[in-house]
Amino acid sequence: QVQLVESGGGLVQAGGSLTLSCVATGRTFSSYVVGWFRQAPGKEREFVAGITWNSDRTDYANYAKGRFTVSRENTKNTAYLQMTSLKLEDTAVYSCAVARSLSHYIAMYESWGQGTQVTVAS
Repeated sequence: QVQLVESGGGLVQAGGSLTLSCVATGRTFSSYVVGWFRQAPGKEREFVAGITWNSDRTDYANYAKGRFTVSRENTKNTAYLQMTSLKLEDTAVYSCAVARSLSHYIAMYESWGQGTQVTVAS
């Protein structure tokens, strides 16, 4: 089973950038899709971005297109979410998870990290 730990969150001003990391333990990380999700206070968890095991395909929520970039380094058991042009509404807890296929659906994802808080201030 894969265990995931996110880091890189913090407080950033609107328009700024952050890069989140998702470090996995377990030898099978490279065989999984990695998805990034977020949950804002009072809202449901939602898909942000995902990347296939060999990085040949990525997918983004509409609000993330053009601003966020998902990537991974299987040799480091790490996935990344680079976020630019951050907006107040990007404030949320961001989590990574793994799945067998690339999907927006939360139910498709298996192991989850604890999440990292991203707060965007004006």
